[in-house]
Amino acid sequence: MDVSWTVWVLTILGLIALIAVDFFIGRKPHDVSTKEAGIWTIVWIALAGLFGLGLLLFGESQASGEFFAGFITEKSLSVDNLFVFILIMAKFSVPSHLQQRVLLVGVLIALVLRAIFIAAGAAVIANFSWIFYIFGAFLIFTAWKLIQEARADEDEDDWEENRLLKSIEHRFGVADRYHGTKLFIQNNGKRVMTPLMVVMLAIGTTDILFALDSIPAIFGLTQDPYIVFTANAFALMGLRQLYFLIGGLLKKLVHLSYGLSVILGFIGVKLVLHALHESGVHVPEITIAFSLSFICAVLVVTTITSLIANKKTAEAEAAAKGEQNDDSENVGAEK
Repeated sequence: MDVSWTVWVLTILGLIALIAVDFFIGRKPHDVSTKEAGIWTIVWIALAGLFGLGLLLFGESQASGEFFAGFITEKSLSVDNLFVFILIMAKFSVPSHLQQRVLLVGVLIALVLRAIFIAAGAAVIANFSWIFYIFGAFLIFTAWKLIQEARADEDEDDWEENRLLKSIEHRFGVADRYHGTKLFIQNNGKRVMTPLMVVMLAIGTTDILFALDSIPAIFGLTQDPYIVFTANAFALMGLRQLYFLIGGLLKKLVHLSYGLSVILGFIGVKLVLHALHESGVHVPEITIAFSLSFICAVLVVTTITSLIANKKTAEAEAAAKGEQNDDSENVGAEK
């Protein structure tokens, strides 16, 4: 897709305007209700849908399909990332009324970092076509690792601050408590960060790790930097509202990691086939239409199986509780 600098500038300005509106509406720290989160989640998804339809109306059917496939993939991966965001919020004991501010700034940091990764990825791909082999192998490895982690059922307290964050804390110092929305305060004549600033940096810099699989994944669906950037932007900008909407439901998506591993493995294979095709090897290439259908099907199946698994678990727990009550009653009757 041939995108002029004018379109790039207008797109970025449009995204900045949307972020400004979002920030203005939620500028006052408050507890986000499910209704508010639901409305804004629908708004962001609708805006992404309109953007994709706009590409289709302007005659870019291929670009439209690539955008929707990329957006759905990035959105799915971002939902999995919400698990880590919940852990970070808990670790730093972020007050509920400040969590939306943390997520907004954290997502903005993540968006800037993603833009840098995308620009670097596009430059590498343009000059070294063999990079698709590495991307493909890395995604297949990541898919296998996701399955291993899901089977291991790792403890939720495993999240630790990265080295960059620790060095920043050591350099600037951290206050012992939150001071509203302030990011820096004066403490004994020294300017130090507040815990709010630290958790914002934690959310933003942790996204570097997330980008290691999400950026290669979307480049496996499209090599168009404009589509890669816009799909990432729309997926990330609605992440804050999604956090408050489904934060309590994330634990019920017990098979999400398996679904994401299948998607990443599929895209990894797609990248390897594309690399072989670019090398002159006659192999079948996976179309974007099939990719989009496959990704949606995996997510639907994952959601259904998760709900079934949760229902069975709930029934088993209810049955076990009923048996315990019966035993207690029998013991009481014998006495």
